Amino acid sequence: MSAGTERRPVVAIAIVALLGVGVLSLFIGVSRVTPSALWHGDDQAWRLLWVSRLPRLAAVVLAGSALAVAGLIMQGLTQNRFVSPTTAGTVEAASCGAMVAVLLFGGASVAGRMVFAVVFALAATAIFLFLVRRLRFADALVVPLVGILFGGVIEAITTYLAFRFNLLQALNTITSGNFAAVLRGRYELLYLVGALTVVAYLWADRFTLAGIGRDFAVSLGLKYERTMVAGLAIAATVTAVVVVVVGAIPFLGLVVPNIATALLGDNLRRVLPVTAIGGALFVLCCDIVSRTARAPYEIPVGTVAGVVGGACFIAIVLRGKLRAA
Repeated sequence: MSAGTERRPVVAIAIVALLGVGVLSLFIGVSRVTPSALWHGDDQAWRLLWVSRLPRLAAVVLAGSALAVAGLIMQGLTQNRFVSPTTAGTVEAASCGAMVAVLLFGGASVAGRMVFAVVFALAATAIFLFLVRRLRFADALVVPLVGILFGGVIEAITTYLAFRFNLLQALNTITSGNFAAVLRGRYELLYLVGALTVVAYLWADRFTLAGIGRDFAVSLGLKYERTMVAGLAIAATVTAVVVVVVGAIPFLGLVVPNIATALLGDNLRRVLPVTAIGGALFVLCCDIVSRTARAPYEIPVGTVAGVVGGACFIAIVLRGKLRAA
């Protein structure tokens, strides 16, 4: 049986699950929207659907799929399945960049915060890659631990700046993933991460070769350095845009790619569609839980994702340890 044949059932199941959960999410919320009201042409229900529910669903799908793909790219290029935007300091650097934009320009526009977040995320990711290349680790878990420590330092600096200039509330908004404020006209920058996800798919074969190793990739004619820069730039930019628009969603880029590669292997072109769909489904399920756990109030999606993703991360680590034993 070919790899493509093996992949089709997984992709089909993932798509059906995403469609089903996506439709369900349209009818969950404080304001009442029902299929019956839509069928009978209720103006208020239709307005709420177009202005709030559909934009929120689009934002969840775009952010979830792009962050999962960003994690997949980082894991492939660093040859470490525990590396992700959460464990490489990328998320913390993006938050720091957005906070610096607020400090320098006060009520900076979303686009302005995004520029600073992208620059900081790119710089932090480059520094992390430099550390990984210069240090030699016997245990694969040490690499993400270094990234977590690195991210912790950046987060401490960001928190100090927010405290010093009385911007802790603004920092909380940036660092806590939340789709409650997503409305039509407030999420469209996320289409950029959708475009970057498509670019990642087009470059998937190059990323796969680069992840095998420099010597092997160069022997096949691949421009290794350019490919590495392109892959990490995509991951950093995606992370920064998502952080600025909806906030940080922890562990997404770590957990979903690990599950997808466990099912389908390490070929990026083969596993990327499932990773993207799985990331969207993961965030969508967390979003539904955030809306229903304490209805009519909402728990930030980042909090739910942190609990679920943290548990999955521990399970992945323990599974790896047991298999190595």
